[in-house]
This record gives sequence, structure tokens and C-alpha cells, in this order.
Amino acid sequence: MSTYSNKQSLVILFLILLLVAVVGFWAVEKANTSSNHASQFQGGLEKGQIQWKIITTWPKNLPGLGQGPETFARYLDEMSGGKLSARVYGAGEIVPALDVFDAVSLGVAEVGHGASYYWKGKIPASVFFTAIPFGMTAQEMNGWFHYGGGLEIWEEVYAPFNVTPLAGGSTGVQMAGWFNREINSVEDVKGLKMRIPGMAGEVFTAIGGTTVQIAGGELYTSLQTGVIDATEWVGPYNDLALGLHEIAKYYYYPGWHEPGAMLEFIVNKDALKKLSPELRAIVKHAARAANQDMLDEFTARNNDALVNLVENHGVQVRRLPDDVLLALYSASQVVMQELIEKDPMAAKVHRSFSDFYDGVRQYHHISEQAYINARDKVIDASNIPKD
Repeated sequence: MSTYSNKQSLVILFLILLLVAVVGFWAVEKANTSSNHASQFQGGLEKGQIQWKIITTWPKNLPGLGQGPETFARYLDEMSGGKLSARVYGAGEIVPALDVFDAVSLGVAEVGHGASYYWKGKIPASVFFTAIPFGMTAQEMNGWFHYGGGLEIWEEVYAPFNVTPLAGGSTGVQMAGWFNREINSVEDVKGLKMRIPGMAGEVFTAIGGTTVQIAGGELYTSLQTGVIDATEWVGPYNDLALGLHEIAKYYYYPGWHEPGAMLEFIVNKDALKKLSPELRAIVKHAARAANQDMLDEFTARNNDALVNLVENHGVQVRRLPDDVLLALYSASQVVMQELIEKDPMAAKVHRSFSDFYDGVRQYHHISEQAYINARDKVIDASNIPKD
């Protein structure tokens, strides 16, 4: 073989080796890139990050109620430095509003946000953890949950369903609701079709009304078309957002049925167990912060919204007559007794609730209630303009 041929063969061999090397480097790089995309960017998340789904019983981005889960999601992200994030889905995006509990229990989503009394058909004792007619205010409910054993017994009630409950925000004292006719006596309630959930619905039925269960997103159409004659929702801030003033004339108070309506975060236990101790603590404290934030927002927004409803939309604000309130209270005692006689767990929760309620109510006679009464009395008696 000639020298030229040898050189030519070497060049060809070199080119082949170079091609093999390039292909090899390309294959390794592609494998690394694919691996990185699989392990680091699952769903757009970097390595080590976790993203949860939060499903709710509210329309997406509804002021007040709908902002609670958004606030919780933001706190999770901020407190964990991005290690734990969550995406919020409104009612109907993944499951219907009233299927949230079952979906979280089964692990369809890691977290749900709603009101415990929506599940009373499945869990009779659940009504205590949202609101009891003529029961505790938001401040009193928070005291019971966090320092009176309420949260522990709530966990016990939900334990068979693979979910952990956390207080998820409060609306404060609600309005009694929107009515298409005046309520001047108990007689005016008879035959009235009203959307009113929880134990309050049973009480309303007991004094002659007809209770209808409808999710929040369906209230406007149901009231507009006559499916219902009245509805309770929350209070001025939320009710204005739903436009209920456009289809009902009379706005009644006080909110005998929900004096401190407490919402809930329910967390799938399996999902919670997978987290590190640090992230589990963040879930707990993010919920605690979101719980307080919602009450703060309603306290700040409700009066401005009520002024808007009255001055700009001509809403007539009315107080429920004393005989109606008395009839509702009497019926609530009968309904409660029936509940605790039928369900042992409800009886157990009732003992805890009542013990705390009796004590805090007694103290508030000389603290919160006495102060508010005294404040109103001296301001009304003075000539100093109210601020």
C-alpha cells in the first residue's frame, strides 16, 4: 500500500472516530436533558418542588370566600420558599361544588376548601364545625378550635375519611338573607322556599318554610326564576359580588343561622404524610394565617359594601321580627336534641361545643357585649359626631 493510501486511510479513520465521538456526546447530552426534564420539570416544577391541587366549593376568584384558598396557596409558596405550591380550582373545574369532600378523601386533590355543614348527610356531626343557629361568633369559634379542644374533636370526626381538617377562614356574623317578600311574622315564613344549608335548614323547615340545597354558583338564577323565594349567602361583601341585590328587594338581619360561620381546609392524609415535617408545619401555619386573614377582610369590607347596596342599589335592610327569631330559636333546640339523640358522635361534639359556648358566652356578657352596648349608649347620648 502506498504512503498516500495510508494517509487517506488514516484520515477516513479519524473522521469516523470523530463522528462516533460527536454522536456519543449528543446521545449523552440528550439522555441527560431528557432525564432533567423528567425529574426536574414535571409540570413545570424544579427538582424537589411539590405542587398540590386545591378544589373549592366556591366560584373561582369569588371575593372573600374564594380568596381564602388563593391566600392559603400564596402562603404555602412564600413560607416554603417555593418547595410547596398549590393551584386553586373553582367549583366545577375538577369536581362539582358539593363533591369536594369525597374528592379529597379519595386523593383526587390534596386539599379542599368549603364549609363542613355541606357534608351533614354523610357526617351529621359536621354541622358544629361551620355554624350552629344562635351559636358562637367567629372569635369564639376560633377560641374553641385552637384552645378549647374543638380542632382535636374535629380531627376525630373526620379520621375515618382520610382527611385532616383545619380552620379555613370565617365570614363573621352573616346576614339573615335575601327575600322577595317582607317577613313581618312567622306566618310569612310558611311555604317560603329558601336556600339555607346545615342545621339552619332543618330549623327553617321546622317553622314552616321549605329548604332547598343549592350551590353558591346557582343562587342568582334560582332566585331569578322562582326556584327559590329567598336565599342566605354570606353578607354584603360577598352578596354584592354575586349580584343578589338585582333579584331580591329585602335584605334581612341578624344572621341567626351563622353567627360566626367557619370554613375549612381539608387535607388528604396520605398527601400530608408524604411531606417533610417542615412542610407539614407550613401547611398548618399557612392555614392558620389564611383563617385570620379572611375574617380581617370581611370585617374591613362589609360596611362599605352595605352602604353601596343601600345608597346605590336601593336595597331595603330589615330586622327579623322578634317572634320570628324566638320561633327559630325554639325550633333550633328541638332540632339539636334530635341530632344528638340519633348520632353518638354528634352528642360527643355537642358536649365539647356547649361547654366552651357556655363559658365564653358568660364572659362576653361583661366583656365584648358589655363594651359594645356601653359604646353605643355613650355615643348616642353625646353630642359628639360619630366617626
